Amino acid sequence: MAEAKLKQKVANGLLWKLLENGGAQGIQFVIAVVLARLLSPAEYGVVGIIMIFITIANVIVQNGFSTALVQKQYAEEADFSSVFYFGLAAAGVMYSVLYGAAPAIARFYGLEALKDIVRVLALVLFPGSVISVQTAYVSRKLEFRGLFLSTLAASVISGAVSVWMAYTGWGVWAMVGQQVIYYFSLMLVLFFMVSWKPAFLFAWKRLRELFAFGWKLLTASLIDTLFNNLYGLIMGKIYNEEILGVYNRGDQFPKLIVNNLGAAIQSVLLPAFSTCQESPEEMRRMVRRAVRISSFLVLPMLFGLCAVADTLVLVFLGEKWLPCVPYLRIMCAAYSFWPIHITNLQAINAAGRSDVFLKLEVIKKAMGLAGLFAGIRFGPLVLVGIKAVLDFFCTFVNAWPNKKLLGYGIGTQWADILPSAALSLVMGTGVYGLGLVLPGGAWIRLCLQIVSGIGIYAVLAMVFRMESFFYLIQMVKDRVKQSQQ
Repeated sequence: MAEAKLKQKVANGLLWKLLENGGAQGIQFVIAVVLARLLSPAEYGVVGIIMIFITIANVIVQNGFSTALVQKQYAEEADFSSVFYFGLAAAGVMYSVLYGAAPAIARFYGLEALKDIVRVLALVLFPGSVISVQTAYVSRKLEFRGLFLSTLAASVISGAVSVWMAYTGWGVWAMVGQQVIYYFSLMLVLFFMVSWKPAFLFAWKRLRELFAFGWKLLTASLIDTLFNNLYGLIMGKIYNEEILGVYNRGDQFPKLIVNNLGAAIQSVLLPAFSTCQESPEEMRRMVRRAVRISSFLVLPMLFGLCAVADTLVLVFLGEKWLPCVPYLRIMCAAYSFWPIHITNLQAINAAGRSDVFLKLEVIKKAMGLAGLFAGIRFGPLVLVGIKAVLDFFCTFVNAWPNKKLLGYGIGTQWADILPSAALSLVMGTGVYGLGLVLPGGAWIRLCLQIVSGIGIYAVLAMVFRMESFFYLIQMVKDRVKQSQQ
């Protein structure tokens, strides 16, 4: 009975999380398309440079405490409130650092406008610290409905303002405004939609307990963020901001998929896995199910996106953005390995082994740095290509601990993923071929390719009796029955 209740709660949480990511990112995708039509790749690159520094600062501000709050078996009001106040203080420190460093950043890149942009955009650190606690509470309770509505509202408000700013000639400041308004409006709406509110409580003892787990995640996250953003730093400095803008735009489309499906699954998995941390057998069943389901959903979308990349960019962004197509296709390959990455890392976190998590990050980033320095001399495309190859090898690194912890090694994981990968490859090849022979303009060709891809994949899943396909169908049927009762 308890197991069935947990499964129902996980299914409901996943549904709302998918709606939240899909709705918000769907709106943000539309806004990004409109802004891409109004702004240049160089203007996108300028904001891309600044977001690197903001992202790194955000990691420090959040301190790994949000994951620790979700993972902790009995998190109380004192835990959430202590993290809330500490996060705001950390945001103040990091904002001061960025404010003072702004002139140096502008000089380093030779762009005077960066000074003011850094100082304004860094304001998102304050609402970001609050949102991390709010979403930790939501994740712990698996109450994603409020997050869905809040994110949707924030996306609409910030998107409308940024489009107006771009249309009226604000240029790069349109994207700055979008980020600042999004974070502040999301924080404010969440205060109305989520039941948790900070209390006048602060306990150093609770922070120390959370930090004992969270500092390893903070270090691992900081290493990961620094490494991933090295690509942007290098492209913005060694090449130019236009190359960075093209790379970021190519990265955006596949990232939209993994952030929607992958991150939704990730947000629901950690609290679900944490409830089973004392039962390795049950956790292994859940991890295996997560790998199968996430690969069944994510892989066809990435393979299909790779197949329609040139048509999609032409339709949505325009001819000036066609240079981003090679980057888009390479990043589709890189993100294809995320089902293994996400699920394995969440299982390790749920088991309370943040020390293992940190060791894995050190190993992966050592490999990545070697590839980074090897690829710099050959240009940006080779640099990104090496990253995709290394992401494949990192699946073996991430899966290695779960061979011992759960008895679920990389060989079994690839066996679970390969059926979805094989069907996705067949579907993607067919869709790409159709793009070469289909008549009509780009819009018609893209629509026919998408419809054909969905049809081909669904038929193949039924013909080969894919277990994940029928599992999802049954889950939808059960959901419909519940709504009718």
